Amino acid sequence: MNHVLRFVRHFLLAVQFFTRIPVTGRLAQWVGYSPAMLRASAAHFPAIGVLVGALVVALTALLLHSLPGIFAPLVAAALGTAWSIWITGAFHEDGLADVADGLGGSYDRERALAIMKDSRVGAFGAIAVVLALLAKVALLALIGSVSAVWMCAAIMGGHVVSRTWPLLTIRLLPHVGDEGGSKSKPLADQISLPSLAVASLWCAAALAFTVGAQAALQTDARMAPAWCGGLLGSALAFWRAHALFARRLQGFTGDCLGTIQQVCELGFYLGLALGLGASAGG
Repeated sequence: MNHVLRFVRHFLLAVQFFTRIPVTGRLAQWVGYSPAMLRASAAHFPAIGVLVGALVVALTALLLHSLPGIFAPLVAAALGTAWSIWITGAFHEDGLADVADGLGGSYDRERALAIMKDSRVGAFGAIAVVLALLAKVALLALIGSVSAVWMCAAIMGGHVVSRTWPLLTIRLLPHVGDEGGSKSKPLADQISLPSLAVASLWCAAALAFTVGAQAALQTDARMAPAWCGGLLGSALAFWRAHALFARRLQGFTGDCLGTIQQVCELGFYLGLALGLGASAGG
């Protein structure tokens, strides 16, 4: 029973840390906090993807059912993306902006890290976030033009997979952020192999459920190439982002983890869309 309660507390701490969903009052007191608990909560990062993805899917499905015309997927994609940003408090988008400013503003490692700590958003950061949001909305609308089921499945898959890859960066690279002021430092100190196993189980279970639900709702011969394309796209995005941080920063910061989430989500949508397109002729 103690293990179950600890599991629930770590999950709720992840909800509290990564979303705006209220975990307050007596519930927050019961959950508690310590750097070790925050470190353990990283195992539930993909579960946050399940939670956020489910909320976005619910709104998307409602809009697709209620809105008329061929532009319904575009409207649903835009509002669903806005909803996801509100749920997470733009946590990952803020990281993307800081990394773009830092790496775009200087080739010097120490100067880049200093820029990333600055709370102000520069030209590189603003451009990166705008382009990321435009690409996300466009890709989801494109997938939604195929079917509502495909769009909802892509949203769930993208949110879950993109929150699994950052854990590998925590495992493989050292944290190089502000030792005293970084709120991500306890999270990023290290992640254990058991925590990685729990995260992998969250991801695998969520993907299996999503694919099974999609197959039950809509039989489609394109599922295998499309899902393989999505996973490959997210993997390639992770590989390039991880290599960039290893080369330019010799490690990672909390902002880098947010950036990996964003580019891996985009990579998943792009790969899935390309998989759908490649198999359309069949």
